[in-house]
Amino acid sequence: MSIDTDPVEPRAASRDDHSGGPPARWPVFLSSVVGISLMAIWAIVAPGNAESTIFTVVDKVTTGFGWFYILLATVILGFVLFLGISRYGHVRLGPDHSRPEYSTFAWASMLFAAGIGTDVMFFSVVEPVTQYVAPPSGGAEAESVEAAREATVWTLFHYGITGWAMYALMGLALAYFAYRLNLPLAVRSALHPILGSKINGPIGHAVDTAAVLGTVFGVATSLGIGVVFLNVGLNVLFGIGVGTGAQIALAALAVGMAAVSATTGVDKGIRMLSQLNVILALGLAGWVLLTGKTTFILNAIVMNVGDFVRTFPAKTTETFAFVDNAEWMSLWTLFFWAWWIAWASFVGLFLARISRGRTIRQFVAGTMIIPFTYIVMWISIFGNAAIDRVRGGDTSFAEEAQQYDGAGFYTLLQQYPASGVVITLAFMVGLLFYVTSADSGALVTGNLSSDLRSVHDDAAPWMRIVWASVTGVLTISMLLVGGILALQYATIIFAVPFAIVLILVMWGLARALRVEGRRADSADHHLPALLSARSEHEGGRGAWRTRLARAVSFVAPEDATRHLTTVIHPALEAVAVELTERSVTASVTTGDAEDGSPWVELRSDADTHPFVYRVQLDVAPVPTYGGRVLGDRDRYGRLEVHLGDGGQDYDVMGYTETQVIHDCLDQYEQHLAFLRLE
Repeated sequence: MSIDTDPVEPRAASRDDHSGGPPARWPVFLSSVVGISLMAIWAIVAPGNAESTIFTVVDKVTTGFGWFYILLATVILGFVLFLGISRYGHVRLGPDHSRPEYSTFAWASMLFAAGIGTDVMFFSVVEPVTQYVAPPSGGAEAESVEAAREATVWTLFHYGITGWAMYALMGLALAYFAYRLNLPLAVRSALHPILGSKINGPIGHAVDTAAVLGTVFGVATSLGIGVVFLNVGLNVLFGIGVGTGAQIALAALAVGMAAVSATTGVDKGIRMLSQLNVILALGLAGWVLLTGKTTFILNAIVMNVGDFVRTFPAKTTETFAFVDNAEWMSLWTLFFWAWWIAWASFVGLFLARISRGRTIRQFVAGTMIIPFTYIVMWISIFGNAAIDRVRGGDTSFAEEAQQYDGAGFYTLLQQYPASGVVITLAFMVGLLFYVTSADSGALVTGNLSSDLRSVHDDAAPWMRIVWASVTGVLTISMLLVGGILALQYATIIFAVPFAIVLILVMWGLARALRVEGRRADSADHHLPALLSARSEHEGGRGAWRTRLARAVSFVAPEDATRHLTTVIHPALEAVAVELTERSVTASVTTGDAEDGSPWVELRSDADTHPFVYRVQLDVAPVPTYGGRVLGDRDRYGRLEVHLGDGGQDYDVMGYTETQVIHDCLDQYEQHLAFLRLE
């Protein structure tokens, strides 16, 4: 559960680049830092009291809210899949005219990398062996063939599509409200359909604070697992003792790298290392597959996928109501669901940043399938190899693999050729995942507690350093309290508030998409006139010739800009004046797009669902016919019409003032039909 690549490349220049970065959202930042710092201090000063309190609270949460986590996870999965296959699947995460910033291959590669992390390496051996030796009560008999089949499937279930549905929900919400509705790239924006402008007040601060708290504890859990896993790796490779000193040093390394990245701009270097790490990780898995029991593992992978599909409906609602499995649920399903919830804002932000211009259907399909293919590959290879070794009679390995320190992973690799090189490679892969997770964690947590003015902005360097430090201290304090188990339990507790936020996010996204549906339906209740036939002498003998001449006229961008100023602007001014006289306040403004293209826009001053009619210059290649360019130039100017939901993909260059007015009124009548349906 880690994000190891920064998706924003190339990055647009931020207006804050030379002023220390965007300002902090102080209510969110201070409340989060103070709360987490107090928690860390309490754990350091009174570890015994902190441990007993955490375990007591977790027991109550598990008993009282276990069903809630199970039900919420299932509902979110159903909601996300519904959006993907529903009528809303064609809606773009951005204006209608937007297209993806990344190629399909690049986007798929980043999604694939998003499923990789130190924690996957850790649990790929720990959980399958544990579930084989000690399966949940009421399930398969311990160390039986059925237990062997279920063990890996339980791991796939905990790392599978349910968790990615939570990520997809947050990614959809953040991308939709930021890129399509032009709201801030913040969790609170998803509540705008419910709360309106109140998202800018205390309620919005509370929502973002819950997101920050959940994210910090989720990241701290991953870093805690990474610290222990890497400490054991240092012991195997160099004989460095396993203990607090080495773990504090590793935590300091993560904080230091995050600080260096924030202050010196080495994000690109870290990103390149992360991409290299993906290749190394795949090479490591391939080595185990090819030099081990290849046929057995391939058979097991196919069987695991079949068992996963077959048993998923029962597992997704399994609460063990008639069996006392509270401890097992706390250690496994409830912890994983809480962990996914805690990471939802973090990974959701990553998914949103790389998915602008994708449709909802593309987004859902990609996020639900691509990362899971890596999970299936990695867990099936290492999990089945570990179970096979236990079934071969290696009881000492079985005991070692169940320990929460990752030693079983390194021991498993010792049976393969060139084990020294392979173990060193595994340690380096884990180290790079650990460092890049810490760096991206500090960046995203900083973004969540900053007042970002643009989707291209990132938190100020000092903000990233603070969050890297706070997360590092929290990680060490929780390890002092009770190791990885304490981090798991703390995650279960602090995920509860953000679980409520996820429900509100679903509600807000559903309401916003309902508006999308009504906007589309309004077209069926409105019959626009034929713009091209309109002229001052409509129906005259030369009307069709005028239309044809306009269709094959490819003017220079300068001429299109002149038409925008001399014809389009006066036409929209006339409409605005007439609307205002009829008690519909409207105004006309001009400006330049990010690429410098001029535009003229008419906008009504409604608080909700304003009418927007913008005409913007676009430079496009001249069409070719029979291999020959039409006209006397290679590129020409188009005057594209944009509405509130994006570009409409038609050109009004060459139309008269009257024709432009009629087109604007056609769109306004459709807008009125939408308001009536809404």
